[in-house]
Amino acid sequence: MPSAKPTSVCLLRLSALGDVCNTVPLVRTLQQAWPEARLTWIIGRAEHRLVQSLPGVEFIVFNKKAGLAAWSHVRRQLQGRRFDILLHAQVSARANLLSLLVRARRRIGFDRQRSREGHGLVINERINESPFQHQAVALRSFAEHLGLSTDAAERTLPVTDAGRAFALRYQPEADQAVLISPASSHPGRNWHATGYARVADWIVQQAGRPVILVGGPSVTERDLGEQILRETKAPVLNLIGQDTLDQALAMMERAACVISPDAGPAHFAAAMGTPVVGLYAATWSRRSGPLGSLEHCVDRYPEAARKFTGKPPEALRWGRRLEYPRVMDLIRAEDVVVRLQPLLMAQ
Repeated sequence: MPSAKPTSVCLLRLSALGDVCNTVPLVRTLQQAWPEARLTWIIGRAEHRLVQSLPGVEFIVFNKKAGLAAWSHVRRQLQGRRFDILLHAQVSARANLLSLLVRARRRIGFDRQRSREGHGLVINERINESPFQHQAVALRSFAEHLGLSTDAAERTLPVTDAGRAFALRYQPEADQAVLISPASSHPGRNWHATGYARVADWIVQQAGRPVILVGGPSVTERDLGEQILRETKAPVLNLIGQDTLDQALAMMERAACVISPDAGPAHFAAAMGTPVVGLYAATWSRRSGPLGSLEHCVDRYPEAARKFTGKPPEALRWGRRLEYPRVMDLIRAEDVVVRLQPLLMAQ
């Protein structure tokens, strides 16, 4: 039976972009089940930009770069308030400490297997343990703990008309271009420029599709984009660092598919209903791949586990990263092309 209807719910999920993206179905489930309840989301500054247009949500933004001022800001926003429910959906030390500023009768967090850094000390209820559970499904488990189902929840992220106008400019024909978002914020998860270049050449020359590079303005992303361009034989459009987050979502919404390592854009594209060819070796797509596109992923994590640890992947701690030098070299361009063929050649 569903829980008694609360009047106020606080969600604590600061980061990362991919996980915040995967938290949206939980938010929409809560809103649909309890439309009269006040929903407050404590969220990171960069992550807020991704979901700030979600209707009916009060955001309290925590800017970790602001130091003590960030903590004071959250404290002021929460002063004198008490919530019926806290959904503590992050286990980092920062999030655990921040949760102490939230007064709530029910404090729901992760199961013991996934708890760390004092998480169990700041909650009084836990979601069910589920070994080898995908992280996106784990976030939805908070709704299940409350007797709610996320099956009908909308995943799509909000996009503005201005964002769609930007996408139309660079993709005049929908469902034709392939976007390559080549970089993660974790360098150990990044594939090499040579591989991307070979795949881009195949897409243009064999599949007859345009290729567009997309990504943020960081030096790492810009440098990787330039390296890819130097190695491609076919023409490729480079928009890395030239779009906003809203425009990037619109670009993904309009694309035929997206190629990405384990990074936020893989989850953004999946949420927008666009197929994703995810590149995994440092991490396991079974846990953090783009939900709905897992069958399209190139996943060499099991091979990496045996090569770098001498153990099968099931013997490692769930969620362990294998960000060793050259681990992503286990992925071959041919592997990516095999995943792309049914997505591009049959259309």
